[in-house]
Amino acid sequence: MFKHVQERVWAFDAEWVPDPHTGRMVYDLPQDMEPKQVMEQMWRRGGGTEEDPRPYLKTVLCRIVSIAMVGRRVENGEVRLQLNSLPTPADHEISEAELVGRFLEGLGKNKPQLVGYNSASADLRILVQRGVAAGVCAPGFAQRPDKPWEGVDYFAGNDWHVDLIDTLGGRDRSRPSLHEMATVCGIPGKFYESGGDVADMWMAGEVARIVAYNELAALTTYLLWLRVAFFAGFFTAEEYQHEQELVEELLRRESAQAGRDHLQAFLDEWTRLRQYYR
Repeated sequence: MFKHVQERVWAFDAEWVPDPHTGRMVYDLPQDMEPKQVMEQMWRRGGGTEEDPRPYLKTVLCRIVSIAMVGRRVENGEVRLQLNSLPTPADHEISEAELVGRFLEGLGKNKPQLVGYNSASADLRILVQRGVAAGVCAPGFAQRPDKPWEGVDYFAGNDWHVDLIDTLGGRDRSRPSLHEMATVCGIPGKFYESGGDVADMWMAGEVARIVAYNELAALTTYLLWLRVAFFAGFFTAEEYQHEQELVEELLRRESAQAGRDHLQAFLDEWTRLRQYYR
């Protein structure tokens, strides 16, 4: 279990796809080869089979296309929540370098406790790898204190980065997926889209759908973190109930905006699941 809950918490999730530019360079493919063909080559060379044509590729070979987070902060004794994602509707065409740079800049500036699911091996790792590859400068995020108790350190395996998969299941055969762990807790898992669909959405230019899927994964991660924090005694039963009500308020507020129907769908699914799991 983690030892602390900080005044700022970011529960985050990132989405990525095989990067055609990287594929052309690494595998010496023709520069005029279509992105879809390059991606197919990358999957094949990454171990694709008839049964598993799109295997999980090394993260450094992939391009980050979306990052979402649920932010919790305590101000004057009050808890405030926000849902943020990149790219925003106004800048769907931003480069990967800017996407990664903005998120890491925010981390370095705000210094939240970072929460993810399989983030040590995947989400945080790809942010570092692709940030380095893209020439991003992120000193606020990367800086490490001389001594563990002297500041925030996202690389020391401490409570500044909480990977819930390590907290809940480790990395052996008993490890639950985010969908499995969330669903048995009465929290929506993968119900709206599938992670396997992200590459197809990206090739079709459907960035908004990717961001929507990404936001739901961040919400699932946050709600699961709340439940684990309650289990660990950081919240009383009354406080845990209040924290969930704050998420409901966030969902109602955000879903009232145009193009945010996926958030109402998440709230509806959460309401349905809680009839069976408490």
